[in-house]
Amino acid sequence: MDRRSLFISLGAAAVVAGLSACSSGTQTTGDPGAGSSDEQNASSKPGGAGGDVGVFTWWADGSEKLGLEALQGVFKSEFPNDTFVNLAVAGGAGSNAKAKLAADLANNNPPDSFQGHAGAELLDYISKGQIVAVNDIIDALGGTGVFPESLLSKLTVKESIYSVPSNIHRANVVWTNTQLLAKAKITDTPANIAAWIADMDKLRSAGVATPLAVSGSWTQVQLLETVLLSDLGTEAYTGLFSGETTWDGPEVTKAVDNFGKLLSYANKASDGDDWPVATDMVIDGKAAYNVMGDWAVAQFADKKKEEGKDWGWFPVPGTDGTFDFLADSFTLPKGAKNPGGAKDWLTLVGGAAGQKAFSLAKGSIPARIDVPADEFPAYQQKAMESFKSDKIASSIAHGAAVNQAWLSDITTAVSKFYGGKDAAALIKDLTAAAEKNRG
Repeated sequence: MDRRSLFISLGAAAVVAGLSACSSGTQTTGDPGAGSSDEQNASSKPGGAGGDVGVFTWWADGSEKLGLEALQGVFKSEFPNDTFVNLAVAGGAGSNAKAKLAADLANNNPPDSFQGHAGAELLDYISKGQIVAVNDIIDALGGTGVFPESLLSKLTVKESIYSVPSNIHRANVVWTNTQLLAKAKITDTPANIAAWIADMDKLRSAGVATPLAVSGSWTQVQLLETVLLSDLGTEAYTGLFSGETTWDGPEVTKAVDNFGKLLSYANKASDGDDWPVATDMVIDGKAAYNVMGDWAVAQFADKKKEEGKDWGWFPVPGTDGTFDFLADSFTLPKGAKNPGGAKDWLTLVGGAAGQKAFSLAKGSIPARIDVPADEFPAYQQKAMESFKSDKIASSIAHGAAVNQAWLSDITTAVSKFYGGKDAAALIKDLTAAAEKNRG
């Protein structure tokens, strides 16, 4: 399968009905990156395999840290023989962690398991033979009986599944400060980006200096992807990754123009600012809006803020009916020091108890379909409904739509635009990134 085909099957297969069914069979050793027979056949004894289990993530702050701590608590309960070792590296939606991870893998010093986004992000590890297929674990967890076929399809390459999904997030969400919107007498949800910009003018007129909060470069990439999704629509947005939609067409030009306008209502952000900086501006009444994934829910809860009273949300204007998808997942690296303990961890993150505890803490929704929705707060119940019924688009900023090299080029282009606001240069750079990386 060539790289372009992989992008179509992993990152750009956005409409659920159009996704190919995933094989959840028993193939576990047919891929060229498979590890030794010991790695493949390692199995846990009751209580776990025993020993240290080093788990590498970028969940070091905010609700992400709370979610990891919740998983750690369930892991200790279900696998008391194992000792969880937290290898989290903070910052940049995983950019800092991925750099260290790449060095560790290159030096044959892998963790026992590491976090990766479902989709095209995993291609780099697969092509280098750095992760092992985990079909056996998916099957043991229930396969397509508990995981949507559309999700497993995004994890599948040549009939092999390379990670266990722990949750699902939605990226195209606007979080609002209800008091600031009331101050500007904004009562209706804007229907499109133009109407949203008009509301920002109302906020400025009402004395709100910063209508929109942003953080470092990756949060700006996420904002751009949601504007592209709004102005292009789901199918044309998906076509950006398969080649069916050009990056220098009129729709992208319109989106880039709107992206620049939105940034004119935002604060000045430093590249190193992580997402809680911008979300906290909404929580603290310093900004009216923030576009962020729904891990922000846990940030509001941690600050004792109530939905409806203190904050609200809506899909990014023009994207209602589309779920901008990403999913966290965990891998089994080739050469893991404790493959049995790693499989214990994968079993935990893919199980119902682990997924419930994690999503309740982090603001996500379970990847499994057998976790009762009524045990979750209102926002997450709505997100579960949306994931079942909406069109699905794949996130750029979070590795579902593009591999790491492509994302790096997009991030560089967006960072350059943030400094100079040259729309023509951004379109040129995005076009070049696609031509370079799509294959």
